[in-house]
Amino acid sequence: MSRLTDTLVTAIAPAVWGSTYAVTTQMLPPGLPLTVAALRALPAGLLLLVIVRRLPWGAWWWKSLILGGLNFAVFWGCLFVSAYRLPGGVAATVGAIQPLIVILLSSLVLGSKVRTLSVFAGVMGIGGVALLVLTPNAHLDFLGVAAGLAGALSMATGTVMTRKWRPPVSPLTFTAWQLTAGGLLLLPLALIFEPALPLPTPMNLTGFVYLGIIGGAVTYMIWFRGISRIEPSAASALGFLSPVTAVLLGWFILGQALDVQQALGVAVVLLSVWLSQWAQLQQR
Repeated sequence: MSRLTDTLVTAIAPAVWGSTYAVTTQMLPPGLPLTVAALRALPAGLLLLVIVRRLPWGAWWWKSLILGGLNFAVFWGCLFVSAYRLPGGVAATVGAIQPLIVILLSSLVLGSKVRTLSVFAGVMGIGGVALLVLTPNAHLDFLGVAAGLAGALSMATGTVMTRKWRPPVSPLTFTAWQLTAGGLLLLPLALIFEPALPLPTPMNLTGFVYLGIIGGAVTYMIWFRGISRIEPSAASALGFLSPVTAVLLGWFILGQALDVQQALGVAVVLLSVWLSQWAQLQQR
């Protein structure tokens, strides 16, 4: 499979993740971020384990636990804290620093070359996200910003270490291990810090199934597969597609406004994604 095909397939994951906000706000019970995160990860992980029928062995037990914590438990926990304490635009802009962190960590951990064009594309992507979602009256909250930065660092570290630790199993099996580990780490936190989940409605159940199967198992299998085939910095830059999808879905489904500034933001984000991929091709 060509690199272009690998890139396009990998891009499906962050594009689908952009639907998380609409599904969460429209279909799930409010005020239960840790519970929602646990129910998104654990059932999907257990279902995949039943399908693959293969558990980790040796060092892969603790590696799966670490990766599940980085890619799911810590990242999703910080993501929801940031989303609850910051306006959506501020949270998305803070999280957009992730590709730059991946570039730095890839250099330190994997020995990847730091490309000036990749850094420029990362900075451009942050600017594009800011144009896309940031409003003039947005306010800052220290804990929210700290959680957003911690979440970006966690996901960036998980992305790089997923590339470094590649087990001799399929992406489906690797996803099953990490989702299950992340869900097991999230479950006690949800039970301790949040009230009991109310009886789910059919709409709630549909949202949980979508986030767990489509937004969790399927997309993360695609994501982990992509990280094993293309550079982590190139894969991470595809994450800029999430806020683009979120804004477009808000406009198309929720009837939200799409102004000239946001349209410019979409163009800048797409250009930054293209530049980041082109930077990788120049190295080949």
